[in-house]
Amino acid sequence: MDYLEKYKFWLENEYFSEEAKAELRAIAADEEEIKDRFYKELEFGTGGLRGKIAIGTNRMNIYTVSRVTQGLANYLIEKAQEEIRKEENIPPLEYLQKGVVIAYDCRHQSREFAETTALVLAANHIKVYLFSDIRPTPELSFAVIHLKAIAGIVITASHNPPEYNGYKVYGPDGGQVIPEIANRITAHINRITDYSLIQKIERPTALQQGLLKIIGEEVDSQYLKKVQGLAIRSHFPGEIDPSIKIVYTPLHGAGYQPISTILKQQGFTHLYFVKEQIPPDPEFSTVESPNPENPAAFKLAIQLAQKVEAEIILATDPDADRLALAVKSPSSSNSPSTSNPPFSYTILNGNQVGVLLLHYILSSKQEKQQLPPNSFIVKTVVTSDMSRVIAADFGVETYETLTGFKFICNKAIQVEEKEKKNFLFGYEESIGYLTGTFVRDKDAIISALLISEMAAYYFRQKKNLFQVLQELYQKYGYYQEEGHSVYLEGMEGEQKMAQIMETFRKELPPIPGMEILRYEDILTGTSYNLKTQQTKSLDLPSSNVLKIVFTDGSWYCLRPSGTEPKIKFYFSFSAPTQKEAQQKLNLTKSIILKKIDSLIGETEKI
Repeated sequence: MDYLEKYKFWLENEYFSEEAKAELRAIAADEEEIKDRFYKELEFGTGGLRGKIAIGTNRMNIYTVSRVTQGLANYLIEKAQEEIRKEENIPPLEYLQKGVVIAYDCRHQSREFAETTALVLAANHIKVYLFSDIRPTPELSFAVIHLKAIAGIVITASHNPPEYNGYKVYGPDGGQVIPEIANRITAHINRITDYSLIQKIERPTALQQGLLKIIGEEVDSQYLKKVQGLAIRSHFPGEIDPSIKIVYTPLHGAGYQPISTILKQQGFTHLYFVKEQIPPDPEFSTVESPNPENPAAFKLAIQLAQKVEAEIILATDPDADRLALAVKSPSSSNSPSTSNPPFSYTILNGNQVGVLLLHYILSSKQEKQQLPPNSFIVKTVVTSDMSRVIAADFGVETYETLTGFKFICNKAIQVEEKEKKNFLFGYEESIGYLTGTFVRDKDAIISALLISEMAAYYFRQKKNLFQVLQELYQKYGYYQEEGHSVYLEGMEGEQKMAQIMETFRKELPPIPGMEILRYEDILTGTSYNLKTQQTKSLDLPSSNVLKIVFTDGSWYCLRPSGTEPKIKFYFSFSAPTQKEAQQKLNLTKSIILKKIDSLIGETEKI
């Protein structure tokens, strides 16, 4: 069926509610809107589902959520049969009774989508553990491992605008499902063409039959106990200054309760919270965007920090897996006044926070003789190479993988199991960090604890994190990194992104003074060296990513997003001085973005 036929089918089929049909009738005169809602099914990929909340096949609603959940249920039933064949004498339902954990954030319809998911799974005789209220995404990962469940689901669209929601699936190892598993789930979803065949039972029935269990504080306490155990110096009196002033904003999301609790438990005495942004709010009404990578999200937090003269500001996204950091730095003004204090706040990017955390963890563990042999870290192909240099300085190996924490954690598990090495740290440039093994996803609660401890440690030495970062640059070289996104929505946007990638695969724009060493096409899994004219295979899963590496080690990268309608550009340039690194980055960025503009015309860049 084409999009108009699908639209008519939804309008006439008795399976869909009158409320849903009323919404569809309201757009009857807008064919472009009908097309965008029905030209395809909302795709399930390695990031699960993510889309605008509305009625239609290409939208997040109870029908598309039910369809995906039935596909997941069918996969789990198939998996149960495989487990039965592996080990004899296992009752057929025992595997499914290990259960699926479901969490959700504060977004519009998150609770409804979570309960719909639970009742579809329960109707398929799959036990469900459903959190009683909003929880951070990393706690979902922990709960899957802690409860020995067969899968996990979190309803969230992370940092997307208020009109979005999403659905992420986790495997029994606590990590997001990787492509091989996602493809199997997708195959089952695609077989469901008749919505009326989706199974669902009522909540009281699910509770009565023991197929639905509500969980909450008992999991919270175990999770926070594990997080607290990751503190390195907080257990040693006198090594940190707990009187350091810390401002935190959850940006209306799920982070307030766990982060405020863990920091208070660690003895920090001067904690300040942005009161306007504590209440969960699906509209994120005090910010233009709930993305803490966006400097505008720090506006109220910086106002509070200036008032109390805080050393650091922490901000988390709605599902509290990503954390952004702003640090006190010298003011650019030469004439301080009451309205213009002698300090300001610098918002660090994810690469900068990552190298600060990495160096602090490695140096502290080395000092405490807690740095295990055969240790390793994991970063993505678009994350700063400064981390590789720092890790090598401590004798720690670096592994690299695709963008996305599912790949970071999957690589960590592989190396742990196959090579018997010790995972220490994983991070990506998009403000996601992880240490420890009881969570297999980026974790803003763990990050908040360690960043606060790190800041308090240096604060006791009369240094702040801005100064520490400059010292790291002086020791390891200056790395300047930036990311840019070009939003291209709908079918036409997808075509333009494909055109951009095809153009760059055919011909790379020359950069004056910069010589290309190699380009890596991760879609084909090949790296081509222009110096040696040799091609070699890349040890990475196939993905639509192009990375161009210069002879000085600097690089830029192109990647269409897997979860949002945009193409992303990453720039990383190193040099002996900050000025030289920034000049090279600015030149390359201007040429690349000019090329993009020539391909697609007017665009919105963020």
